[in-house]
Amino acid sequence: MDFVSLTIELLSSLAKIAGSWGMAIIIFTIVMRCCLWPVSVTQQRSMKNMQQLSPKLKMIQEKYKSNPQLMQQKMMEFYKENNFNPTAGCLPMLIQIPIFIMLYSALMSPQFIQMAGNTHFLFINRLDATIKSNAGVSSDGSFSVSKNAQFQAGKTAVVYLNDKKIDAVKIDKPQKAVSIQGTIEPSKPIELKIPLDSLVLKFEELDKVQKAEISVMNILTKETENLTFERKGYNLVAGVPTLPSSNKIHYDVIALVALFGITIWLSQKVMMSTTQSQNQDKTQQAIQKSMGTIMPVMIIFTFVFIPIPAGALLYLVTSNIFQIVQTLVINKQLELEEKAKQKLSDDKENIIDAKVIESKPADEN
Repeated sequence: MDFVSLTIELLSSLAKIAGSWGMAIIIFTIVMRCCLWPVSVTQQRSMKNMQQLSPKLKMIQEKYKSNPQLMQQKMMEFYKENNFNPTAGCLPMLIQIPIFIMLYSALMSPQFIQMAGNTHFLFINRLDATIKSNAGVSSDGSFSVSKNAQFQAGKTAVVYLNDKKIDAVKIDKPQKAVSIQGTIEPSKPIELKIPLDSLVLKFEELDKVQKAEISVMNILTKETENLTFERKGYNLVAGVPTLPSSNKIHYDVIALVALFGITIWLSQKVMMSTTQSQNQDKTQQAIQKSMGTIMPVMIIFTFVFIPIPAGALLYLVTSNIFQIVQTLVINKQLELEEKAKQKLSDDKENIIDAKVIESKPADEN
């Protein structure tokens, strides 16, 4: 089983527990972020350490700016002396990227579209919808097509023999199994055919095949229909009505993109407020402030042109909200650690001072 199938199986199990696929995505997000909590603590601690070490690093850069090789060597020695890893802050992002890609691939797959693409959650009408997508409706008995439409079969079929029915018959190479007889003329029925030997059955069973129920997806529009294919010679053939393909704007997805922009802006603002210090360079502060404003805007415009499904946006929004709460909690934890260290240091100094004071009368005698 591939990663896409595993992700869908996991989401399906969570949906059965939570009661909806939308809640399954939220639970999936929270579980993933909780697993990354120790790494996030390391990231935030690294950022705080970087702020404290920044003035000394700047001194090294100024002192050895005429010799870049020696400057790099001194900086590495400085990192080692202070037990600081400059790449630690990037680790959570590097881990989250493949998780998002895996979820994105799952939500865009025919398996998910067939199982739960039409699922409604809160104000989201479809979890598989992008900002601009095909206006056709899955499972309505017709395809919304253009002249260059392409189709693929589902992974399994329900097959009817002369004397029995066989469920979950595997289809060999489902991406290439479906072909179009003739040319496509939108608004006119099309005839789809699947070679009989695409069904993974024994030869004696293939001879007895009468018909098969197979889900077929329009690759370009992701619209899926459950069709009944009748046997005709060595092929399975199905006729299906068509409509001209048209696009539809999904305003609920636009709202999700806007919500993502707001939450990522808040997340960065909280992160910057917890890591800024008095020693931080003013230029660096200005750059961070600009990036905190420009980056959300850039990402929003990117998402307008890249087809991100609503389910993936729900993951990103939930992840950003979790990040805001996590940053505040970890920052409080680091502050308590710093106070504990400071108190321990003060207690040691008080003990040393007390010993010195007690020894004075003995010295005078």
